Amino acid sequence: MEDNNAYINFGPDADWTEIVIEINADDLDRASDIANMAVPYGIYIEDYRTLMEEAWDIAHIDLIDEELLEKDKNKGIIHVYLEPGTNPSEAIAFLRERFGAEGINHTINTILCKNEDWQNKWKENYKPIEIGEKLAICPDWISDYDPKNRKVLNLEPGLAFGTGTHNTTRLCLETLEEKIKGGESVLDLGCGSGILALSSLLLGAETAVGVDIDELATKTAIENGKANNFTAPKYQIFCGDMTEQIKGQFDIVVANIVADIIILFCQNAKNFMKPNGIFIVSGIIDNRENDVLAAFEKYGFNILERHQSENWLCFVLN
Repeated sequence: MEDNNAYINFGPDADWTEIVIEINADDLDRASDIANMAVPYGIYIEDYRTLMEEAWDIAHIDLIDEELLEKDKNKGIIHVYLEPGTNPSEAIAFLRERFGAEGINHTINTILCKNEDWQNKWKENYKPIEIGEKLAICPDWISDYDPKNRKVLNLEPGLAFGTGTHNTTRLCLETLEEKIKGGESVLDLGCGSGILALSSLLLGAETAVGVDIDELATKTAIENGKANNFTAPKYQIFCGDMTEQIKGQFDIVVANIVADIIILFCQNAKNFMKPNGIFIVSGIIDNRENDVLAAFEKYGFNILERHQSENWLCFVLN
């Protein structure tokens, strides 16, 4: 293990840490979900299981570089990037614990990489995606996307979780589309990139407030708001604990985060809900369902709806 002092260079040319996780290809979906939820920076995935099919579907070609064809289709690689100054040992310990609990065989290595390497790599994996009936999420460096009649959120994912590609984010967005009729106030707990708050405004909400304890996330959320012409007081982002930063009550409170934090939020969420308000929670892997159900009961929440996408759950509560 490298000495911690190797990771305290905050200069503009500081190296990032790349965590390289090698696993069996069949475990890629579960492992990437864990990596994406556990590390609030960003990942990209090497998955060659359906290389031929995807090459045709996306590019309409059946000629693929020989180097790609030689890749082991039984193995997958997840790359996680940590910003300068971050000690990777905590992230690695967490990933090992979660992979072990899920029975996912893995190897983990770390290397140093230049900032520009990360910036080039992660953009390769993002393209416009359409969610529900009304929304499209488009990376802000893509200018030739035709949304037809959809509302478009131009997103700079940056290093904050929340790009619309994850099942949990999709579940939240599809639920918000159903619940927002126009004129609502929305509070996004653990807002990440701001995707849920901003999408709420595009869907017709009157105001949206986001809060996150991660300074990098809130910075990204604010910039994403400006890029989509949403600023205060219509769109506000706060950094810190929700009980200290947020005042007032909201029609819709939403949280897309891991189960343990959902359980923690349940203690105070009702204080921020209007009498007829709803609480939308996602980010819950199915093997934690009983834990969150116990928290809902303990803190007086009624379950109105339960939605599932693969191993991930979303609940609507009041």
